Amino acid sequence: MTTTSDGWRHSGVRVIPGDQLDTNTAQTPGMNRAAAINFARVGAEKLWAGTVHIHAGAKTGAHHHGDLESVIYVIRGKARMRWGESLEFIAEAGPGDFIYVPPFVPHQEINASDDETLECVLVRSGGEAVVVNLEIAPVETPTAVAWVDSIHKAP
Repeated sequence: MTTTSDGWRHSGVRVIPGDQLDTNTAQTPGMNRAAAINFARVGAEKLWAGTVHIHAGAKTGAHHHGDLESVIYVIRGKARMRWGESLEFIAEAGPGDFIYVPPFVPHQEINASDDETLECVLVRSGGEAVVVNLEIAPVETPTAVAWVDSIHKAP
């Protein structure tokens, strides 16, 4: 183990107060992102973390995050996610739920509530925010997708 010249005092654990997040980060229409952890703020090279707020009844533009993986944790509200080449798939998540978005997947976040802000914590697998906004004509009626794997069977 290598100790830094300051004995980890300033180069060790960092606490970023919730009221000091950086809104000078890549944005997508319809949402507000704020960075807590990234390369510029703390030197993080392998992850980006922050918050995202989507106003009641609002939805983001379609976008992807390049080769980054994303995890969204819903704190308050109801998230409706659409994804695919024509945003043809849909699923919902509520408080306490996690959402995983693989690299390069076109997606759109929607606040499913008309009277409550959707509040989430967002973590990505790179130290910089990558957002590629897309022009996609969404399908009229997306197909609902339930969480199914070897443990969770289809309803």
